[in-house]
Amino acid sequence: MAQPMMLSAYQIMERLIAFPTVSRDSNLDLVDWVEGYLASHGVDATRVYDATGQKAALYANVGPQVAGGVVLSGHTDVVPVDGQDWSFDPWAVTECDGRYYGRGTCDMKGFDAIALAMVPYALGRGVTRPLQIALSYDEEIGCIGAPPMIDDMVKHLPRAAAAIIGEPSMLRPVTGHNASTIFDVAVHGFEVHSSKLPEGVSAIHEAGRILAWVNDWNARLMAEPPDPISAAFDPPHTTAHVGMIQGGTAHNITAKDCTFKLGFRCPAGDDVDRHAKALNAFLTRLDSDLKARHSDAGVTWDQTHGVPALTPEADGTAETLIRRLTGDNAPHVVTYGTEAGQFQDRGYSAVVCGPGDIAQAHQPDEWIDKAQFHAGEDLMRRVVDTLVE
Repeated sequence: MAQPMMLSAYQIMERLIAFPTVSRDSNLDLVDWVEGYLASHGVDATRVYDATGQKAALYANVGPQVAGGVVLSGHTDVVPVDGQDWSFDPWAVTECDGRYYGRGTCDMKGFDAIALAMVPYALGRGVTRPLQIALSYDEEIGCIGAPPMIDDMVKHLPRAAAAIIGEPSMLRPVTGHNASTIFDVAVHGFEVHSSKLPEGVSAIHEAGRILAWVNDWNARLMAEPPDPISAAFDPPHTTAHVGMIQGGTAHNITAKDCTFKLGFRCPAGDDVDRHAKALNAFLTRLDSDLKARHSDAGVTWDQTHGVPALTPEADGTAETLIRRLTGDNAPHVVTYGTEAGQFQDRGYSAVVCGPGDIAQAHQPDEWIDKAQFHAGEDLMRRVVDTLVE
C-alpha cells in the first residue's frame, strides 16, 4: 500500500483549489487525486460517471460496513472566474488578513477538504460506525450530479443515519431550503415584414403573454397566506422568474423565435408540482391559440430539472446531531437549494452545515474566514467522535 498522505485540511484545500473544476469542464483530475488520497489510507472509492465520461462523483465508506454512520457531502465543481476582477490567483489559496482566498474556498472545497481530512482521523479513532464521504459534480448548474451518486450509495453502502451537506452556513444547522424547477420555453412565430404585422405571429410578442402570466402568478402567490413551514422563509411564498430571454432577427421582421428559461423557487411547505401544472395548462392553451393563427406558430417547453426542498424533520437524526454539537437550537432556513433535499428525498436524514458565509460564494476574491474554516474542522472531528460512542 502507498505511504499514507498525512495532510492537514488546509493542505488538502490547497490541492483541491488548484484543480480549476468549473462546471463546464471535467473534474476527473481532482477525482483522480482524491481517489489516490483515499487509497493511501486503505480506503476504496467508487466513481459514478456522467453520460460523457468526463465528470464523476465519488463516494467512499470509512470504517465498518454497518448502518448508522454519517455522510459528509460536498460538490467538486465551482463557478467560473471569467470577467471577475480578482486580486489573487483564483486557483491557489492565499492567506491574507485572517482569510483564505481562492475559488471554492467558501463554496465548497473548503468543506470538501475538511471532510477528506477526517478520513485518517476516523481510522485513528477506530470508528464503530462508518464515516462516508460523498463528492458530487455539477451542483452549480442544477444539482445534477448528486442524484445518481446517492442512488448508487443506496444500493452499495450501509444506510447512514445522517447526511451533513457542508454548504456554507456559518456552521449553523440549516434544516430547510427551497425546492426549484426549470422550464426551457421556446415560442415559435411566423415571420413577415413588420409593416404586415397582422399577417405574422411575433414570437417575442407572444412570449410577453407568458411573462405577463409570470407577473400575475407572482402577485397571486404574494397574496396567499403562507403555510406554517413556508412562513419561516423569506420570501414565505413561491416565486416564478425569467432571468434571460433571446429572440428576433431584425427590427422590421416579426420574430420567428423567442427562447428563455422559466424557473420556480418554492419554500419547503409548498408543492412545486402545483406551479408546474399551472404553467403547463397555460402554455397548452397558448400553443393551441398560436397554432390556430398559423400552422408554423406555437410553443414548446421542457421541464429540464429540479431540486427537491429540504423539509424540516421532526426530531431528525441529522438535525439533532448538529444541534447537540453546536448548541444552536434556533430555526435556520435558506431560500437557495442544495443537495440536502436530494439526500432527504432518498430517505436520509439531512442537514446543511458548513463553514463560511454564502455571501462570499461566487464572488471575485472568494474567501472563507480562517477561524470559520478551522472551527469547521473542529466540528467535523466532534461529528466523527460520535461514531465511536
